[in-house]
Amino acid sequence: MGHTHADVSGGWLRAAVFGAMDGLVTNISLVAGIGAAGAAPRTIVLTGVAGLVAGAFSMALGEYTSVSTQNEQVEAEARVERRELRDNPAGEEAELVAMFTAMGMSTPTATSAAREVHHDPERAVRTHLTHELGIDPEEKPSPMVAALSSFLMFALGAIVPLLPYLLGFSSLLAGLAVGALGLVLAGAVAATFTAQKWWRGAARQLVFGVVAAGATYLVGTLIGVGPVG
Repeated sequence: MGHTHADVSGGWLRAAVFGAMDGLVTNISLVAGIGAAGAAPRTIVLTGVAGLVAGAFSMALGEYTSVSTQNEQVEAEARVERRELRDNPAGEEAELVAMFTAMGMSTPTATSAAREVHHDPERAVRTHLTHELGIDPEEKPSPMVAALSSFLMFALGAIVPLLPYLLGFSSLLAGLAVGALGLVLAGAVAATFTAQKWWRGAARQLVFGVVAAGATYLVGTLIGVGPVG
């Protein structure tokens, strides 16, 4: 029976999970801090929406730049390998033979395999990069996919703790409770992608959120806000 693997190189999953968790934790913390300071519900919503917009754009631009830089580094390494294959083909082939024998091949088999790989220069570049650096120049993640995933999921996560306020409630406890539920659900969903126990992922994210929200709640309580009016 054959089997399939999840796409671990496309860049969308990491960006989506990171974006959703960051959006949740960021705005839960903002709501906790501003709410503890005694701000009015309208101010809490304004702060949360501002945090959503700023955070979503920041995450998207950061992801795009990060993934683009990573891809450019892979391309730079590929150019180095092409130059080595051009200037020292015998040495590169001997290096590949050594890597194949270290994997368990016999010397004659490794020599034959390395010679066959080197018949195609681009295949040789890919094989060397894969075995030497653990990267594949043909499997680079998309910066745009990572940016869009991060933007959308951050926005989705950030709006969760604001839902009670947007629905007309003014209870800080309601906002924090809905945010905590969002953390639990997000952690459970993320765990399913890695075949981990759902409750472990849920508990981990909840703990992270509680720590962050607790810190900002303390800051808000200590600083407070001036009289409204």
